[in-house]
Amino acid sequence: MTRSVAGLIAGRWVKYVFVVFWLAVIALALPLSQKLTDAEKNDNKSWLPGAAESVQVLDVQSSFSSPNTIPAVIVYEREAGLSGPDKDKLDADAEAFANLPDIDGKVSAPQISGDNKAAQIIVPINLGSDGWNKAGDYAEKLRSTAESGANGMSVHISGPLGTAADSSKAFAGIDTNLLASTVVVVVVILLVTYRSPLLWLLPVISSGVALLAAQAVIYLLARHAGLVVNAQSAGILTVLVFGAGTDYALLLIARYREELRRHADRHEAMTEALHRGGPAIVASGATVVLGMLCLFFAETNATKGLGPVAAIGIAVGLAVMLTLLPVLLTICGRWIFWPLRPKVGSPEPTTTGLWARIGARIGRRPRSVWVATALILGVATIGIVQLGATGLTNKESFRGTQDSVVGEEVLARHGAAAAGTPVVIIGAATKSEEIRAAAAGTEGLDPKTVTAIPPVGGHAYVNAYLVDEADSPAAYATIDRLRDRVHAIPGAEAKVGGTTAINLDVQRAAGRDRDVIIPVVLAVVLLILILLLRSIVAPLILIATVVLSFGAAMGISALVFRHVFGFHGADTSFPLFVFVFLVALGIDYNIFLMTRVREESTRHGTRRAALVGLAATGGVITSAGLVLAGTFAVLATLPLTAFAEIGFAVAFGVLLDTIIVRSVLVTALNLDVGRRMWWPSRLARVEDEPVEDKELAAATTS
Repeated sequence: MTRSVAGLIAGRWVKYVFVVFWLAVIALALPLSQKLTDAEKNDNKSWLPGAAESVQVLDVQSSFSSPNTIPAVIVYEREAGLSGPDKDKLDADAEAFANLPDIDGKVSAPQISGDNKAAQIIVPINLGSDGWNKAGDYAEKLRSTAESGANGMSVHISGPLGTAADSSKAFAGIDTNLLASTVVVVVVILLVTYRSPLLWLLPVISSGVALLAAQAVIYLLARHAGLVVNAQSAGILTVLVFGAGTDYALLLIARYREELRRHADRHEAMTEALHRGGPAIVASGATVVLGMLCLFFAETNATKGLGPVAAIGIAVGLAVMLTLLPVLLTICGRWIFWPLRPKVGSPEPTTTGLWARIGARIGRRPRSVWVATALILGVATIGIVQLGATGLTNKESFRGTQDSVVGEEVLARHGAAAAGTPVVIIGAATKSEEIRAAAAGTEGLDPKTVTAIPPVGGHAYVNAYLVDEADSPAAYATIDRLRDRVHAIPGAEAKVGGTTAINLDVQRAAGRDRDVIIPVVLAVVLLILILLLRSIVAPLILIATVVLSFGAAMGISALVFRHVFGFHGADTSFPLFVFVFLVALGIDYNIFLMTRVREESTRHGTRRAALVGLAATGGVITSAGLVLAGTFAVLATLPLTAFAEIGFAVAFGVLLDTIIVRSVLVTALNLDVGRRMWWPSRLARVEDEPVEDKELAAATTS
């Protein structure tokens, strides 16, 4: 940031203009931000890979029934066996379900299990444009009807609607719950970091303004520009804005407090803080924004939609932290730091602090330190083999017992297939009989359940039911066999869809997204580091540490998931999300440390600058890491396995990054590689001065 821009933001009178501006933004954004939930799209297509075969089937299915229609499977069980009155009750329930509003299609007759202990009724319900937001209400309506007069029979709402209802319940209040939990975590960490009863207010207020403004912008784009927002991206937005925004606040406040010890005038101190520290913060924010935008290359709509949502949140947060926060700090003056107010000429506490002492120890044998650290991280990476990111079954997707899962288990226990999740085959109407015959002859499908619906609009429509559980590997293999058979029918242009096919396509799209986006993110981060540090060697080394840090975080997380939490797999999008969050957000600490090292290298040489940079930034980087880790850890409180895994892995990875990788590994590499870090810039020709332990304090005060 140029000194003139920094001086404008920190100006004696202009700062009040910024306050008025952000007050106006709050007034305009508040009512819009509250409408964001209404703009969410939680229908199937907003989560799925847009070009997948199963999604193309959904488009054709709308000709036969509403795309918003999903079946509910009402499951009944009596361990002593279903009696005559029980079966009369089932017949009456089927008739009552058929008379409910929004029924779209035929309610099935009760299907009794072979052991006469369980039964199911399939009810197709049109949820309308509200999607899963309405699923919970319908599940309770069906439950009320089924439980009335059940006389001891257990009742469960399963099938796609039951799963949607459980998911809706899990996401209920996600915005307010996440916001409240995140604010509490941030406040506690800031109180510990600053040891001030007042200073924490300014970063929290600024983060709150950033979240309101970001939600308003995203709402407007969702309503008028086609931006896709769902419950997942809206929830992660809260964590990102507070986590990353507070990080930027910590970095700025640390530099401002440092400059207050050098300048009597707080406006001059802020000008210098923005001038010196602003470029690193801007570069950090820009890296995160570009990293998140790389998600736009994803095939999966949920992943693609998260990219611009997260990027907008980070960009708005960055703007707030570089305009509103500085003016609030300068308006408040030094007293906001009470009781540890920085005074002009007072010693910088980092010169003799923990990280200065750690730097001195690393400086004795830097090569041994970085080799040993890299080896330990490399060994930790081996744990990835236990990750199993091949998708989660419906049962594995939830933490705790969900009614839809219990219903599935009841049917499986009594040998009854869950008929609420049919395989759907569409194709040319003239090939309807050939498609039906191919499906009937496919291993893994029950031939008695293969039925052809009268063609509509030139399209054939064939239903079939799987022999195996709908989310099992055997069921996925059946989908592949079926696709091979129907694709081979000349002129049929047949495609296979349904819930199982959708899940299979999501898995494969997630694998493709991971293979494409991870290299793109690494290339973007590398380019930004090259431009910022004006070097090739340093960015390549830093990228290597990023990959090593990610691998270690994933490896240790996989072991914890399996042996501590009891998770037996991970969502297919898990590796990509964790990578993007760790790399895009973790690079902040690389940038903040290395820009300070580069700044000091012009005066001290790289080796001494590495110690100065660590001493000056180690504390604030650790605090920033604690805040970001704490905010992501809040995700682990949700009753959804995928969110819990992302929350833990990112929180652990950030702590590993800040405490070990950035502060120890990168510092040791700086000390060992020395001025060659900056090749081919002129800094590579600045001689490194030998650094002794006793010289550290003098170097850090220069």
